[in-house]
Formats: sequence, structure tokens, C-alpha cells
Amino acid sequence: MWKKIQILLEMIKFKHTVFAMPFALIGAFLAQGGVPEARVFFWVVLAMVGARTCAMGFNRIADRRFDAANPRTAGRALPAGQVSLAESWAMVIIAGLVFFLACAMLNPLALMIAPFALGLTLLYSLTKRFTWLCHVVLGVALAFSPLGGWVAVAGTLAGFPWVLSLGVLFWVAGFDCIYACLDADFDRQAGLYSMPARFGRRRAFRLAVLFHVLAFALFTLTGIQAGLNLWYFIGIALTGVALFYQHIVVNPRDLSRIQVSFFSMNGLIALTLFIATWLSLATA
Repeated sequence: MWKKIQILLEMIKFKHTVFAMPFALIGAFLAQGGVPEARVFFWVVLAMVGARTCAMGFNRIADRRFDAANPRTAGRALPAGQVSLAESWAMVIIAGLVFFLACAMLNPLALMIAPFALGLTLLYSLTKRFTWLCHVVLGVALAFSPLGGWVAVAGTLAGFPWVLSLGVLFWVAGFDCIYACLDADFDRQAGLYSMPARFGRRRAFRLAVLFHVLAFALFTLTGIQAGLNLWYFIGIALTGVALFYQHIVVNPRDLSRIQVSFFSMNGLIALTLFIATWLSLATA
């Protein structure tokens, strides 16, 4: 059983929860003006784990036939037969129930917006079938992370810094656009949609640069709007370096270091902004 759980967690890249989790915590910390109470902190973390596990599990189920046909993804657990479809669905359903339970334990508004937030993350898995704006849809879905963290603490949308969610939207759309370059040729052949498949890798990279410039500006505006101090803007400077670096190490002609760009740098960005927000609030 433990071995099967390990395979399922690897299938959904559970460790990459680090992308969205810090932004949910940023929203919660901003609403509280510091560290939220332990009960709220626990349910926010559980909600994020449940939502991402449900969404990624559904993604693997929805894409299993494409994954089997794509040499890059044929070794994934579901097409490779390491886990069954029933086991995958069980994980998705349990994770979804955990998400709704966590939202219900927080407050009525958190539970009210829960279907929209989870629905968007599930919809993303289907968008490559009909629109090259799929990366933007993923960005919108993850933009609910800071909003959800804020609502978990405040119980209202009043005062929420919307520029933070917009920053998350463009940050996610940018790095997902870069990552999609790996499958641009396969997507064209399979009749799937993405910006690299539609416009080519070179133009997709230019769009990713635009998205990340917008994200950087919006993250900066978040600090100004929230009245955060120098610690936050040190984090913003490091975020700018990380964004710039990932566009240097990967280019349309050489995707060999995309793991560094997609996973290491973006995980670092999320954690850096969270720590910078925490330190700023703690020293205010």
C-alpha cells in the first residue's frame, strides 16, 4: 500500500505543491497582518494539498491516452500501468473531499468559492483540446491560491490585493508556456492546442517574457499596495533575478535545462515571496 501511495504521489509530482502553497499562505498572512492562528493555518495547508492533488490526479486521468502516445510522458505511472484507473480516481475523489472539508472548516465564504476554484483547476486539463489560451486558464486557476488564503482568514473579499492574484496569473502562464515547448511538436500532431504549438517556440518564449514582466510589476505593486517594508522588496529583487535567470538558461533552440527553469527557479520564486512577506509583516 505504501509503495502504491508513493507511486501516486510521484505521478502527480506532489512535491510541486510548493508552487501554489506559498501564495495561499501569502494571502492568509496579509489578511492576518502576520501569522494566522494554528487552526486556520492547518486548514489552509490541507485545502491546498487537497485541491492540487485532486487537480493533478484528474489531469493525469484526462491526458492518459495522450501521455501514452507521447514518448516524453509514456513512462508516467498511469499509461505505464503502475497504477490503475480506479486507484487514480479514488485519489482524485478523496483529495476533492478533503479540499471541501477544509474549506467548510474555515468559513462560509471559503466553502462558497471552493467549487469555482476547484472547477477551474479541473477545467485546465481539458483546455488543450480546444484553446491555446490553456496556459492563461491555468494561471487563473492558481490565482485563486492567494485569494483563498485571504478569505480563509478574513472571511470576506474586502481589502484583498487583487494585483497579487493577477501577478500569480501571469507568472504561471509564463512558466507553463515555456514548459509546453517540450511538447510543441507532439501537440501539433495530436491536434492539441498550446502557445508553442500555435505560434512556435520562439514566439511562445517572447510571450512568456511578456507574462513574466507583467508578473514582476504586479508582485511589486502588491508590496506597495499592502504597505510592506524593505524585506519584501528584497524578495522582489531576488524574484526578478530568478525570472531573468530562467529565461537565460532555456531558449527555443535548447530546452535541455528546462527542469532548472520550470521547477527550481519557480519553486524558489514562490518560497522567496512568501518568506519576504512574512519577514516584512513580522518587522512592521
